[in-house]
Amino acid sequence: MPQGQVAVTPQDGLTTRQRRNRPLLAVHTGEMKGKSTAAFGMAMRAWNQGWPIAVYQFVKSAKWRVGEENALTALGRLHEQTGEGGPVVWHKMGSGWSWSRRQGTEVDHAADAAEGWAQIKRDLAAEAHRFYVLDEFTYPMTWGWVDVDDVVETLVHRPGTQHVVVTGRNAPQALVDAADLVVEMTKVKHPMDAGQKGQRGIEW
Repeated sequence: MPQGQVAVTPQDGLTTRQRRNRPLLAVHTGEMKGKSTAAFGMAMRAWNQGWPIAVYQFVKSAKWRVGEENALTALGRLHEQTGEGGPVVWHKMGSGWSWSRRQGTEVDHAADAAEGWAQIKRDLAAEAHRFYVLDEFTYPMTWGWVDVDDVVETLVHRPGTQHVVVTGRNAPQALVDAADLVVEMTKVKHPMDAGQKGQRGIEW
């Protein structure tokens, strides 16, 4: 692999190896597609390293099986059968915690989102996994269903060597400021501009 050159060497008392292996908080935001896809690509790299992976999928319907879910859960089964890679768990917040495509008041949905976040906090405190994808998690923060300050405090001070990727549009500024890696997806061109809708194998 090419050897990347860092722009600065901070005076933080860490060795190069310690600094290199410091767990990251990443945010994938912006208006364009690809935020979740990039996070799941990182999860596959983590799986290849043998790390336990957890995906917490907010907002999307529990009935919608995205291609990445099928691929990652298949890798989880491969780990169970052969020991290759790492274990994978996929939590659909649509299964009991969802506010998408079901009846309920905004108060109900806010309570469901808070319950989902509470589970993530428990898992982080227990160091249950090594790599986390909090998919579409910016939305419950934007809608005020989950406290942004609590999220930032928890993620910044998470124990151990747990990497976390948060995806979704309009990431709160406090989360962006706290993150180690921030990507903003911007549209240059999209097939829908020419009237072409999403298709299997590309969007799902």
